[in-house]
Amino acid sequence: MIVEMVSFEAPEGMSNDDIVADARGVVAHWQANPDLVRKHFVRAADGKLAGIYVWPNKEAALKAHDAAWIARFKDRTGTEPTFAYFDLFMLIDNEAGTVSEFPLP
Repeated sequence: MIVEMVSFEAPEGMSNDDIVADARGVVAHWQANPDLVRKHFVRAADGKLAGIYVWPNKEAALKAHDAAWIARFKDRTGTEPTFAYFDLFMLIDNEAGTVSEFPLP
């Protein structure tokens, strides 16, 4: 399992309502992706936005965030995303009351 963080600057003049509306606009797209385990929409204190994705492997992340997706993202937001990848080896889910471990590559 991997975690992918896709971060970007909030477009100039984008309000909180605009940020949430934009996120709502991509929900169906991500729900339709059979490889996506989970996605978090987050905002840092400095206003930077990010999507934090959980994927079964990096190949699934790269397939989802291909050149066509990056072009659509730039058209929609006017910003350039940056990508970071992390191996997910343990997940504590207090809501479900579970701890899951995943093998490191």
